[in-house]
Amino acid sequence: MSKKTIMLICNAGMSTSMLVTKMQKAAEAEGLDIDIFATAAADATNKLQERQIDTVLLGPQVRFMQKQFEEKLTPLGIPVDVINMTDYGMMNGEKVLGQAITMIQN
Repeated sequence: MSKKTIMLICNAGMSTSMLVTKMQKAAEAEGLDIDIFATAAADATNKLQERQIDTVLLGPQVRFMQKQFEEKLTPLGIPVDVINMTDYGMMNGEKVLGQAITMIQN
């Protein structure tokens, strides 16, 4: 798999930043070349214009924005989903990384 980029979105980009660290550790352990970063919902459109994004995961606290992002990103071939609340709460980077990889491969 060539290098992929995963963008996590939450209200301020703070809580997802902790999850990014856990996901990066899981990716390194699996030998995957993946760029993972977090951003605030208010800045997500700018990030989409600046970088080539392969998939977008929304924090549970911004799940209400899913349809809005799907309308914008589905025509571009970028899958969008909401992070499982339990995995998010437990900061389970391995599971969330698995979710993102599955989205990229489908």
